[in-house]
Amino acid sequence: MKVIGLAGWSGAGKTTLLTRVIPHLIGEGLRVSVIKHAHHAFDVDVPGKDSWRHREAGAAEVLVSSGKRWALMRELRGAPEPRLPELLAKLSRVDLVVVEGFKSEPHRKIEVHRLANGKPMLFPDDPAISGIATDTEVETTLPVVHLDDIPAIAAMMRKLAISVEDVLAASVVES
Repeated sequence: MKVIGLAGWSGAGKTTLLTRVIPHLIGEGLRVSVIKHAHHAFDVDVPGKDSWRHREAGAAEVLVSSGKRWALMRELRGAPEPRLPELLAKLSRVDLVVVEGFKSEPHRKIEVHRLANGKPMLFPDDPAISGIATDTEVETTLPVVHLDDIPAIAAMMRKLAISVEDVLAASVVES
């Protein structure tokens, strides 16, 4: 199992890029999973539904299952937010895990940068950025591909991804 991250400012197009590149990677025969970091309180449950009511009543975990999918929701209830290694350990084995966000974690990342966003590049200050997907010219020795070149982005992701074991080892060093 290999891991590659996408990093960039809000509005750079990380999620849009992922929705375009995942089908391409699957078409190449890869099994792909995504870990997405949210910076705010979020809920995947519907208020009033049984599972929501169970969590609101104080359940630490609620697992919902059907013939099509299952989902496990865990309430932190004041516990610290889990770091990327803990979350990676919870995933089923796949060929490639794409991590959106988790900027402070030491996994390799591809910066997604859109000129119209008006934000500065991250790569000069983040040594974990190993490639750039952008719609503008960038002076760097890092590999750079255009945001609309999905095959090139998929190839960059495959080339730069590192094993989950290496991600776990790097995060132990960082702790």
